[in-house]
Amino acid sequence: MTTLARKLRLADYFALAFGTMVGVGWLVLMDDWLGRGGPLGAILGFALGGILLLPVGYVYGQWVERLPDAAGEAAYTAQVFPPLVSYFTGWMMLLAYFIVCPWEAVAVGKLAAYIFPSLNSLELYRVAGQPVFLPRLALGVGLTIFLAVLNYRGIRLSASFQNWTTGTVLLLFVVLLGISGARGSPANFHPAFSGTPLISILLTLQIVPYFMTGFESAPKAAEEAHPGFPSTGFFRAIVMALLVGAGFYVLAVAAVAYISPWQGLIGKRFATAIAFEQALGAQWPVRLILIMALLGLFQCFNGNFVASSRLLFAYGRRRSIPSIFGKVHEKFLTPNIAILGITAGTLIGLLLGDALLVPVTEVGSMASALGWFAACLSFWIVEKRAAMRIVTGLGIVVSLLLFLMKVLPVFPGHFSPSRWIAFGAWVVLGILLHLGRSARTV
Repeated sequence: MTTLARKLRLADYFALAFGTMVGVGWLVLMDDWLGRGGPLGAILGFALGGILLLPVGYVYGQWVERLPDAAGEAAYTAQVFPPLVSYFTGWMMLLAYFIVCPWEAVAVGKLAAYIFPSLNSLELYRVAGQPVFLPRLALGVGLTIFLAVLNYRGIRLSASFQNWTTGTVLLLFVVLLGISGARGSPANFHPAFSGTPLISILLTLQIVPYFMTGFESAPKAAEEAHPGFPSTGFFRAIVMALLVGAGFYVLAVAAVAYISPWQGLIGKRFATAIAFEQALGAQWPVRLILIMALLGLFQCFNGNFVASSRLLFAYGRRRSIPSIFGKVHEKFLTPNIAILGITAGTLIGLLLGDALLVPVTEVGSMASALGWFAACLSFWIVEKRAAMRIVTGLGIVVSLLLFLMKVLPVFPGHFSPSRWIAFGAWVVLGILLHLGRSARTV
């Protein structure tokens, strides 16, 4: 039986995990973050989220060391729960990864239109009042096909692309922080919160799972580790990605709020670029930000493409869905049918246009938190050592709280009916694929 290529090392896993987390949300949705929490509320929300997720990252590090399986959460929960529970746990995490792919495909057109306003022409139709323009749609299709070809032809090509984009994003981010520090003012932080401190932090904390989803993507490519890669390396990559990712979001909010009065940015697209443009009265920082954002978009799209295609592949191999998805290309040693499936789903989601952006954030947050909870709970059941159970228990509490904040009406910012409809549609799709699975081996 043909297996996946084994070529990934520590730097590759860090770039995959960090890149899966950090895309263009810090540019496209900065006004939403500041509106939720104000500068200090958003900073504390992301910082607290990163710290709270460390126990969850620890659990994933332990799981992948014991069970390096591309099925991830589905494989972990299968150790202690019935097959149907295992199936839908993994299916929720697949949603968390896959849903980012059309999000980024839409965002590339939105980002390009900021540079070239003429792209906002040739309106095709509207979704939820939001226009879908032909040039922007074509850009999204082009990027999707490019990444599909890259991933189809080998994990080494995909990993090298991921390493290059991640390294460049981090380098440009340091330059951006220097500009803000030199030209900003602490007075721009006032007022520090958008509402009461607690509510401001909670409203930001609700979306942290979506923007921090990605640290656990490394285990999805565990079967593609280089033969000499130590099993403890997965945990190192996960912790590095969590700390650097949380720090990135914290410093991004701080840089924007420090360089320009944040209340004037609410409701404005690309608030990050606008803040620097207003403060400096020049276009070159905006170009720098947009280049960085474009590379961030590429790395996030590619990282989530890798993670979602591996999960889909693992499901096909386990015959939880039609087994054709578990096929491995004989020459490139990639899950080629799963890659084509994610490509097709991304292109369909792309047709929804800008109306996809904010709802996706919230549905993805809930799906991530649910998957983290199931992984932590299953590890708590199989692990008997008291110290490890304590850490795992913290992960259970954190992930459960993040999940409940999206589904219980007592919390501000809970799921609206449209979010439940989107979530329900994904569950129905999972049921149909599960019922239509083939008993044939690949």
